[in-house]
Amino acid sequence: MLSDPQRFALGSGTFAFKPQVSEELAPYLRSMQEMEGPEHTRLRRLVAPAFTPRRAAEFRPRIEAIVENLLDDLTTHAADGPADLLAHIARPLPMAVICELVGIPEPDRPRWQEYGAAVASGAGAVFADAMPGVIEGARAAVAAHRADPRDDIVTDLVRAQADDGDRLSDVELVALVWQLVLGGQTPTNLLANSVETLLAHPDQLAALRADPGLAPRAVEELMRWCGPQLLAFPRFTTGEVELSGVRIGAGEPVVAIVAAANRDPRVFPDADTLDVTRDSPAHLGFAHGPHFCLGAAFARVQTQVALTALLRRAPGLALAGDVQRAPDGGTWRLAALPVTL
Repeated sequence: MLSDPQRFALGSGTFAFKPQVSEELAPYLRSMQEMEGPEHTRLRRLVAPAFTPRRAAEFRPRIEAIVENLLDDLTTHAADGPADLLAHIARPLPMAVICELVGIPEPDRPRWQEYGAAVASGAGAVFADAMPGVIEGARAAVAAHRADPRDDIVTDLVRAQADDGDRLSDVELVALVWQLVLGGQTPTNLLANSVETLLAHPDQLAALRADPGLAPRAVEELMRWCGPQLLAFPRFTTGEVELSGVRIGAGEPVVAIVAAANRDPRVFPDADTLDVTRDSPAHLGFAHGPHFCLGAAFARVQTQVALTALLRRAPGLALAGDVQRAPDGGTWRLAALPVTL
């Protein structure tokens, strides 16, 4: 279903939570997530080289430095009692990484943190009120990188725009920048879910502590087991189809339950067992098909680095109270994660 847009297409109802913005800003809200066919393929081809596993691996030392600074902050706050790992590590890490990756200057990052919180709130007045600043910030970032090229993704995208032949339009480039900065937040919930899960499975926590080299496998297993994305975006049948023996009429909404697919015993032996040594087929935590998560390689590296460093620096890591989840039907995420070190 996720890889067959001819029968299961994205529709206008898929992205019903867009804010009401001015006519001038409306074009900047269109994202690759809602594009299909040649339009999506073209844009993806232009931007994909900036997000390869090789680029993520090259960026790893900078991610490690960010993680160590955040762990210093967490350690300071935990000196006198429990500290919220979500607030001090899991939430600021992806924003710090993506701002570094995109080249947002340090003085502007607190403002982007506020933008991220506004966009994460969903729709409505808070989101709409933030959008003029978001778009202006993205325009400023593009202009700065044109004037002063750097070793980051925005410079790569500006170069792609300048190449002969097909290129990004100004609107596409600015839209990509703000969507990258505010959309690269998957590691927040993955990291928080992973820490909670490992603390609930002390044998797996011990295995990962004993062999940090397991981190890549562990992150894949944790993404399978407690990945934040429970559901894929709805698709709509383009005609009458049969799916798993069920006949579905034309124009009907169909949703893939990612969490169920990732526990399918036909694919994963002992699917309900967490095993950080598992070397299994690919999960669907980063989606599948044409809309596979563009930033998956960076999300993987961030989570690997953060888990490895946290377990090294916090030998007494433990939950410090009841874990509360945020009310969200489509995302498995925490409201807070109080821990002691």
